[in-house]
Formats: sequence, C-alpha cells, structure tokens
Amino acid sequence: MNMKKVNIANTDLSVSRINFGGNVLGWTLNEKESFDILDAFVAAGFNFIDTADTYSWWVNGVGGQSETILGKWMQARNNRDRLVIATKVGSQTKEHPKDISKAHILQSVDESLQRLQTDYIDLYYTHFDDEVTPVEETLSAYDEVIKAGKVRYIGASNVSPERLNESFKVAEDNNLPKYVALQPHYNLMERTNYETIYRPIVEQFSLAAFPYYSLASGFLTGKYRSEADLGKSVRGAGLKHYLNNKGFAILDALDIVASKHNTQPATVALAWQLAQSSITASIVSATSKSQLQNLIDAPRLVLDKEDLEALGEASR
Repeated sequence: MNMKKVNIANTDLSVSRINFGGNVLGWTLNEKESFDILDAFVAAGFNFIDTADTYSWWVNGVGGQSETILGKWMQARNNRDRLVIATKVGSQTKEHPKDISKAHILQSVDESLQRLQTDYIDLYYTHFDDEVTPVEETLSAYDEVIKAGKVRYIGASNVSPERLNESFKVAEDNNLPKYVALQPHYNLMERTNYETIYRPIVEQFSLAAFPYYSLASGFLTGKYRSEADLGKSVRGAGLKHYLNNKGFAILDALDIVASKHNTQPATVALAWQLAQSSITASIVSATSKSQLQNLIDAPRLVLDKEDLEALGEASR
C-alpha cells in the first residue's frame, strides 16, 4: 500500500504523515509485540518512526530499550534504507540531568547508532534543552556528527522560543547546521502554546512540525469519559485535568464528526491536526491493531469546513 508522503523542507527526506511514536517499544509492548506493530505500520505504507535514546528510562533508570528493539527489528527485516528514523538526545535519566553539551552529544550519538544497528540517523533532535550549554556548542557538536555522516538533519523538541530563535541566529552567523523540524506539544486540548508561541517560528524558518501527545495521551480517543475510566491504562491517571467542560465539548464534537464519517474519534482528532497548515505529520503510538487502524485511517480522512469549524469552536 502506498501512503502519501510529504517532503520535509530544507531536506531530501520524504515522510508519511503519521510518525510512529516509539516510546511504547520495550515499555508497554514487549519485543515480539513491538515487531508485530512495526510490521503492520510499515505494511500500511508508513515509513517514519520516532524514538529517543532514553526511552524508557522510567523503567530501568537509563533507557535504551526502544532504540534496541527498533534496531533488532530493522536488522531482522533488512529495511533500514526504506525508513526515516528520528531519535533524540539530551533528556534526563537516573544517571544524568538534561544535557546537550558537546561531550554528551558525541557520546550519545554513537550509543544510539549502536543500539539502532545503523550507521546514520535521519533526524536527530535536541530532546530537552539543559538551558546552560551555549547554543553554539550544541550546534557545533551537531555539525561534527553531520560531517561524520552519523546524522543527516537536526530538529528540536523541548526548547524555549528564545533559545530556538538564538539557535537560528548562531547557525546563520557561524555557518552551523540549522534545525529543520520542531516537535511541539500540540493537540485539540492543548492549542494555545503552539499556535501563539511556536507556530510563528515554524512558519518563519519553514520548519516541519511533528506534534507529540497528538491524542492528548489517549484522552482524544474518547475512552476516558469519567473518573471511573481513568484506571483503564497506565496513562489514565494523568488525564484527570482534561475531565472538564472543554474536554467534554471536544469529545462531543469528535463523536459527532466521527459518526458522520463512520470512523473513530482518534482518527478525527488526528485528521484535524493534519488539516492545520503548519503541521507536517502527527507523532502517535499504537499498542494494538485496532489502535493502529485509527492512525492508518487519519491521513485519508478529509474533514470538511463544517467539521473543522465544530472542532475549532469546541477546542478554542
């Protein structure tokens, strides 16, 4: 099956509009289950997988499980050249705080390559800014790994608008690599921060935007509609703050649009996100074939003006 791909501006990377979130690999999915879901994701025509060096550090203190499983899978399937692989550097573990120093990046990239069993990373993100390493030091580390062929392009995730803008200026002034992508926290429940602070930067620098928590940690699937529902998964407890008038209004709007198109609320929530002009692809994970189907259906679902207005109104 062939799913429509989009080009990431300022790169030669072409990606599907759903980016599989690899935080579940080796955490809520074991190795065999991970292989099965990745096989199904690729069979559906998708090619874009997102992970991080520290997933899932909250289980073993250091992380590495997700990259390791992804590496074993790519090795077993011999499909590395058909995929776009994104991973990240800089988040904390039990061993170290957030760190985007040159020394940490140079060490971490080699460890990621080893776990992923590959010799290059397509897109390498500043996962969390440590707020102390000079921007120039971080970018010069990226320059070094790009020149060595270990990394093709760089992106940013949890970086303040100030440090992000500074990164572009420093890159321009010193002929250092520029970020080509941003991973913001963005979904129907969380619009303000991205739309007011980050979208102008995305537009100014022609960045690809790949939102994380695209389904608000599962809230937008509609399976959590009361406090009693919060026990349904490991993430449920963290969603209590969404059980309010706005949350219920959004779920109602999703239900109406989903029934009109004979699809699921999760698919509608993703289709809404993909209909936003600055969004290149949605990062979302699935732990079952039925969840995966919701993702597969999203890029094909075309919402009309009425649908988009109803969702926009409920989530304003």
